[in-house]
Amino acid sequence: MNLHIFGDVLEAVNNLRAQKLRSLLTAMGIVFGVGSVIGMLAIGAGAREQSLQFIEQLGVRNVLVDSRPATNDQELQQRRRVSPGLTERDVRILQANIDGLEMISPRRSLFPARVVPKPTGPNPILIGVRPAYAVIHNLRLVEGRFLTEEDDTNTAAVCVLGQAAKVSLLGYGPAAGKYVKVNDTWLRVIGVLEEQIVDSSSGQADRNGTILVPFNTSMYRFWDVARYLRDELDGVDLRLKAGADSIEAAKVVTAILQSTHRAAEDFSVTIPAALLEQQKRTQMIFTYVMVAIAAISLLVGGIGIMNIVLATVMERTREIGIRRAIGARRPDIVRQFLIESVLISVGGGLLGIVIGFGLSWLIAYSAGWKTIVTTSSVLVAFGVAAVTGVVFGIYPAMKASRIDPIVALRYE
Repeated sequence: MNLHIFGDVLEAVNNLRAQKLRSLLTAMGIVFGVGSVIGMLAIGAGAREQSLQFIEQLGVRNVLVDSRPATNDQELQQRRRVSPGLTERDVRILQANIDGLEMISPRRSLFPARVVPKPTGPNPILIGVRPAYAVIHNLRLVEGRFLTEEDDTNTAAVCVLGQAAKVSLLGYGPAAGKYVKVNDTWLRVIGVLEEQIVDSSSGQADRNGTILVPFNTSMYRFWDVARYLRDELDGVDLRLKAGADSIEAAKVVTAILQSTHRAAEDFSVTIPAALLEQQKRTQMIFTYVMVAIAAISLLVGGIGIMNIVLATVMERTREIGIRRAIGARRPDIVRQFLIESVLISVGGGLLGIVIGFGLSWLIAYSAGWKTIVTTSSVLVAFGVAAVTGVVFGIYPAMKASRIDPIVALRYE
């Protein structure tokens, strides 16, 4: 039996080689179908990993509170009649009333008018934070150290630079120990952050372009003349203990702030854990849609295979009659044409894998999107291509096997 199959495979290869151009054109639907599936799955996997990395930076055990700046004087006056905005008092209240709270850090930002050395791009944003901020957001340093409680207590003139801010101000060399001047205050650089994932839709500041200083330093050494429309704090970041329910904690945070702010709706609460689940669902739907669209190419390729194999059956009707006359059985005829259709789809699948890798690289290079070609996406695409060859090759093969040998021998 194995010798019969081996002989059929050799004969199928010879038949396809005899019609090289037609075989190649027949396989093109499978080639682009497999390439599209791999490319679409690579986009989905890359987007999913970037999103998960960003949400991991936010921290799945975190609850993030952000103030909502007033858009004009009238809105500010209406708010101030009922709410003082987000303040240090809120930090103390939350710290005393949130069960399962592990650490907390207020956040206060400033857009400096002058920075020395002069940056190569826009001025970095200065943000005052507590030392807990690094743990809350899983920050890693590539140089030096982070801010300490002693720095905060002493309102020390020190700072930690984001990666983009460091390059813009001090170039690519070591930065620790050097000085930068923000408005009228000189700050000694004590550390540089590892490059962070950026998601512009999140509303969070890009930490790559920031200068982090102790919170008390930002309060007592810097005055923001453009701050009158904004609250005392720009945000409060909370990290919960392991096992704490972040969604329930967020409800408590919202209720407390609604009470102290008298329902002024001047803040928002973000739960990265809920955001993570939502992101996973969105990415799953997005991946399914892209794969469904790409699978249409495989369907078209399968129809092309069926069409060409049916034409081949008509062309080789006399050959089928001769083979039946010298003893070939119906299963032998089915196997012969089925092997040819499978070889077309498998060959197209192999070429499609190459196209898929090239497409993923091209998308990453031209669009700047991160793409990841996974082993599972390659196996799924190739497996579907092989199954397509079998499914769409069965009907022509069965039709060939049912041809009457006498009629086939008379066929011209």
